[in-house]
Amino acid sequence: MFELTVEDTFAAGHYLRNYKGKCENPHGHNYKIRVTLAGKELDHAGLLLDFKDLRELMKHVIERLDHQMINDIEPFTVLNPSAENLAKYFYEETNGRLRAATKDRVSVKDVTVFETDTTTAKYSE
Repeated sequence: MFELTVEDTFAAGHYLRNYKGKCENPHGHNYKIRVTLAGKELDHAGLLLDFKDLRELMKHVIERLDHQMINDIEPFTVLNPSAENLAKYFYEETNGRLRAATKDRVSVKDVTVFETDTTTAKYSE
């Protein structure tokens, strides 16, 4: 199995609903997103996927959230914008586009969201 990983960053605000503590108040993070892909076959160029193509897939999600209040963006108007839910959101959004683009040759293995340098949440299926 081949794996490929790309990291990118964005800044955004959020607050947690049904939470007692500082994070119930609006605040911001400089998020780092790590997306790892997996696949058994390389393409004709010997690549699982070009790094720039994965960055482009991630860019669609990042641009939607960058410098925004995440709570104001679907599905986070209802879904709590926790690091865990953000990881699942990135997984689903990226995996759908990726599988279509590669005809199911490549899929997202996991997504890690860094809320800070020392706190992360990971989602995989």
